[in-house]
Amino acid sequence: MREFSLSLLCLLSVFRKGVQSNGWSIHVPSDVTGELGKMVILPCTFTHPYKTFDRTLTAIWRIKEPYNGTVVFKCTSQSASELCKTAVSYKNKYKLFGNPRHKDLSIRIDNLTWSDSERYFCRVELSGDVHDKYESRNGIKLHLIAAPRIINITVSSNGDHTFQARCTAEGEPAPTLTWSSPHHSNLTSVTSTSHRVTKELQYLTHDGKYTCTAVNSHGRAEGAVYFYKFRASNSSFFMILIFVPLGIKVLVLLVILSLTVFSKGPSSTPTSLARPQQQDSTYENFDRRHSSSQSLPTEIPVARCS
Repeated sequence: MREFSLSLLCLLSVFRKGVQSNGWSIHVPSDVTGELGKMVILPCTFTHPYKTFDRTLTAIWRIKEPYNGTVVFKCTSQSASELCKTAVSYKNKYKLFGNPRHKDLSIRIDNLTWSDSERYFCRVELSGDVHDKYESRNGIKLHLIAAPRIINITVSSNGDHTFQARCTAEGEPAPTLTWSSPHHSNLTSVTSTSHRVTKELQYLTHDGKYTCTAVNSHGRAEGAVYFYKFRASNSSFFMILIFVPLGIKVLVLLVILSLTVFSKGPSSTPTSLARPQQQDSTYENFDRRHSSSQSLPTEIPVARCS
């Protein structure tokens, strides 16, 4: 009974392999590597059991898992003479690179970001009297590489009045961070998450330039921060630097205000004290002339004889 079961399993296995080899197959690489910020091609070719095929063809790409994964690209060609028209392109960054009618489903991904590092699965569907479909099961793992990039470098203080310098960089593989400082005996601590690394230089006591260097197999990057701690002996000098320029500005402002007030004062008395000549009114002159013309002559007494 056991031998019969083993024979039956072998026959089923041969039958399945025969169907795949004589009909459908999909060929994809197991891994593809792309560079952050650039483009990459995901190759996928297939075979089908038909000598000629002029029915509707659909090309699909998923991520995360086969069959039920999120669709990031989809295009459809209605006939052999028609191009595959894009129906889905997540964030418009997925483009058809191959020709599905030539059994090539390859796509191009533009402007690679960290979130694009996924496993991709290609699928082809042939519609007609019989709806045929085939999908890669193992998929393609997209790996990203990136030269180091320093994304943050700061100096901060804790509640206990101690100072620390912190440097954060990213890259793939994750970069190695090194601090160079005026005092080489500072304590350090490192934290990392995926492609990002943070290194902290603790208990800063020496003034000067602190440089952070990030290195991996694809390059290096540097960033620097300057640290100066104000001490009690320098406090008076610091106050002078602040208040002297402020006092000068206040003095200049007072001078400007004084000049403005004096310029708006009463006008000076004219040197000539001559009384201005009063101008007669036209109507007044007319009235004077009219009254003189109508005045009665003075009566002269005449002597009479009695």
